[in-house]
Amino acid sequence: MDQMMPLGEGERFPLAEWFWEMPICTRWWTTATVLASGLVQCQLVTPFQLFYSYRAVFVKSQYWRLLTTFLYFGPFSIDLLFQVYFLQRYSRLLEESSGRPAQFSWLLLYAMACLILLSPLVSMPFLGHPLSSTLVYIWSRRNPDTRLSFLGLLVFTAPYLPWVLMAFSLALHGTIPKDEIMGVVIGHVWYYFNDVFPPLHGGSRPFDPPMWWCRLFGEAGPRNETVDATNNVVAVAGVGGNPAPEVR
Repeated sequence: MDQMMPLGEGERFPLAEWFWEMPICTRWWTTATVLASGLVQCQLVTPFQLFYSYRAVFVKSQYWRLLTTFLYFGPFSIDLLFQVYFLQRYSRLLEESSGRPAQFSWLLLYAMACLILLSPLVSMPFLGHPLSSTLVYIWSRRNPDTRLSFLGLLVFTAPYLPWVLMAFSLALHGTIPKDEIMGVVIGHVWYYFNDVFPPLHGGSRPFDPPMWWCRLFGEAGPRNETVDATNNVVAVAGVGGNPAPEVR
């Protein structure tokens, strides 16, 4: 039997190394997602204590639901594994491309606020999946030349990814994927005002985080970024001679 070799000084287990390599917002969002499912699995809390309800939040003052609705993706299962993979993959790519926690956390705050406002219209108590879909859409629009493979059967460029996922969800569940449609709409508004609007209006960036938000993260202020710079950073995930990654 092979002997177990001790880790050298400064070395980490692969899982720990993968965890600490994630940028801070993605790291703790992923951690909180797994923790929420773990607490439900251990029957320490129930999903009924986590979902968003206007009455529960603003009448009964259960304000934690404003956050936990974005953290619970279901009990431990293969589906949860896919959800966590998608969450950390595209969240990580976007956060690394932004280069600053303030910029990415402002995006999350914008998307969460929009989803909270829209959720009563579609009767959607858990909002983690549409939030993840928002990030997938923004990433896909910023990487028009990145090629992806779906289950090894369908090869397409990144901008088609949200629509492929919608079609797969429709075929699998037989219902219109309202959560992914919400994510696309909210993501498109953010993409337009951050990547399309500025070059057409003298560099004006109305969706940049305000100064007070940047100061919370110890940053001097919003940084102007061009679409090309963002593409160059993020596109490393899909170019450079590597084979097309599996989507699912």
